[in-house]
Amino acid sequence: MSYLENIRTFVRVYELGSMSAAGRDLRISPAVTSARISALEDHLAVRLFQRTTRSLTPTAQGKAFYGGACSVLDAVDYAEAQVTDLTENPKGLLHVAAPLGVGRRLIAPHVPDFTAEYPLIDVRLRMTDRNVDMTAEGLDLAFHLGKPADSNLRIRKIADVARVLVASPAYIARRGHPVDGAALVGDGHDCLNLRFPGASEFQWRLMTADGPQKFRVAGRLESDDGDVLTDWALAGQGVALKPRFEVAEHLASGALIPVAEATPPEPVQMACLYTHRRHQDPKTRLFMEFMTGRIASAIKAAESVS
Repeated sequence: MSYLENIRTFVRVYELGSMSAAGRDLRISPAVTSARISALEDHLAVRLFQRTTRSLTPTAQGKAFYGGACSVLDAVDYAEAQVTDLTENPKGLLHVAAPLGVGRRLIAPHVPDFTAEYPLIDVRLRMTDRNVDMTAEGLDLAFHLGKPADSNLRIRKIADVARVLVASPAYIARRGHPVDGAALVGDGHDCLNLRFPGASEFQWRLMTADGPQKFRVAGRLESDDGDVLTDWALAGQGVALKPRFEVAEHLASGALIPVAEATPPEPVQMACLYTHRRHQDPKTRLFMEFMTGRIASAIKAAESVS
């Protein structure tokens, strides 16, 4: 088993590019991570990584070993999954990713119920509004809003999520109430954009009488955290494009008001993403089944309130 753990550690070091990052991911110390890599190198009689004080890069031997190592771990995971299916006692570690708003409002509240029902499954929920690389980040399942960039992933649709353009009463009093996307651009409204490093020029895709059109909006404030955009909108800093369920309570209270309603945003698909291999794992299927119904119900309830 120690040899298998050494291989597992090697794969995470290779994928994350760092001994310390791999150690954090595996919940082991940097010293243990380094010792496992050294033991594997001794066993194979090759160096798998070139190490300096500032960088760690795989050698040619390390690159060659990586593919086979992944195959070994896949085979072990699949075999364990078959046993789990037979024993009906699912266990193990489940890595899940979700956008911040989705994770905070729709997934995290139900995780305790899931782990109470399946006490041998440990859940690691990573929340980020950036696109995740499921393979590189070792994810079993990712919840996603929009069209996934990786066409090789399997998709299970959960719901079409309504979206809305919102602003605070204070912003509207100061800057006026834009009636459509053309007014947003033509009147120079401050639009609050969700943007990540390296992202291209931002455009909002809105529904018009002539079909969907892209509007090149602009604004002084941007963030890679959708909840920050909501906070800024509440503070009167601009117009935000939000999933309706994320701002339902603020719409109901009047703290935020729909704007540009003549050209609403297109709905966006919410789905579970997974690889074919991950779907073989019963704990992945269980989590997906457990969450999808609850998420769809929560979205429907939030949209009906607002």
